[in-house]
Amino acid sequence: MDISGNTILITGGNAGIGRALAETLHREGNRVIITGRRRDALEETVAANPGMAYEVLDMSDAQAIVAFAGTVAATYPALNVVINNAGIMVAEDFTAEPVDLAVPEAIIATNLLGPIRLSTALLPHFKRQPAATVVTVSSGLAFVPLVLTPTYNATKAAIHSWSQSLRAQLAGTSVDVIEIVPPAVATDLMPGHAQNPNSMPLDAFIAETVALLKAHPKGPEICVERVGFLRGAEARGEYDQVFAALNGTH
Repeated sequence: MDISGNTILITGGNAGIGRALAETLHREGNRVIITGRRRDALEETVAANPGMAYEVLDMSDAQAIVAFAGTVAATYPALNVVINNAGIMVAEDFTAEPVDLAVPEAIIATNLLGPIRLSTALLPHFKRQPAATVVTVSSGLAFVPLVLTPTYNATKAAIHSWSQSLRAQLAGTSVDVIEIVPPAVATDLMPGHAQNPNSMPLDAFIAETVALLKAHPKGPEICVERVGFLRGAEARGEYDQVFAALNGTH
């Protein structure tokens, strides 16, 4: 994707990485529409960024996504980029008795089914555009899991795999598929992330990510240097050591 001149839909654009991306891409000269479940947070974000727009959307609601895709494409006919950023990260204990399956099911609905549903619903519109891009946001934990968050890791591994397959299926069309692979970033995705000294500062992550998008407008993967520790662990033959270091088992 070119870094400017697009009409971009960003899910989860009212907080964390989503908001920071939305604000940066807005300043780069794009028309930006953000979504989220909390109208008050969306309104605050848009008020702070004149010219930005918002729509309320629950990424776990399958029927709402389909209806939303039709509405947003009609309202913004130049729409040509979707950034599937919305996600939830929850600690889980599968040794508990009983396990509350509502938690992993909610994570899967938002983190995996949501991007699949929204991207699929938008593809007919995107394929009619001269150039369009589906952006997925996975995680370094797609490649080496954090034991504390098993379902989150699994959804991000699935998103990585799905992005590869979708990219291959859309080869020859006007639609590119780019995967952004964040490391731990200082946001409120989980309690303690923002204060963790091992988390990458949000502004540094966004600056490096945007620089990489400018340098590699077709991706396919946007990996800041810090995520290489996880992304390349298996290729380096260091998977077991990195797994142990990440999970404090070494």
